[in-house]
Amino acid sequence: MPVPRRSALARLLTPLAGLLPLVPFLRSEPVDAAAAAATDPAWRLSEEAWKKRLSPQAYAVLRQEATERPFSSPLNGEKRAGTFVCAGCRLPLFASSAKYDSGTGWPSFYEALPGAIGTRSDFRLLLPRTEYHCRRCGGHQGHVFGDGPRPTGKRYCNNGVALAFVAKAGR
Repeated sequence: MPVPRRSALARLLTPLAGLLPLVPFLRSEPVDAAAAAATDPAWRLSEEAWKKRLSPQAYAVLRQEATERPFSSPLNGEKRAGTFVCAGCRLPLFASSAKYDSGTGWPSFYEALPGAIGTRSDFRLLLPRTEYHCRRCGGHQGHVFGDGPRPTGKRYCNNGVALAFVAKAGR
């Protein structure tokens, strides 16, 4: 009796099935990784304290690593001189001079302020990405990519709700 031919989809998916046991190891760190990433003990707040401090949208992004909808942040159009700070703890993260329009729908920067962020690998989409967070409170900010402008070639793609803007005095 002839053996039925497998569909093209089955031929494609069968080898991938062997990778399923690895999936738990390919996930990024757990949701409480934001607390673990905090370098300042004063900012290792309970989740209840964070919920009281942040809006629901900011809590979802900063503490649960959610992503806001593209083109939803008023900070996309912010062009004044000043500093973009973490919405969780107000640590300065980016100078306004490093902001540019990447066309992605999220505030983008080509460099962070020295010592402002920490990074780790994120495998949530299976392909590795570099996630970055506020060094002080551990709040998730976004991901950094290698397709930005000069002089760094980096694109720090930030969730707007994870930031606040502080205008330069006198402006």
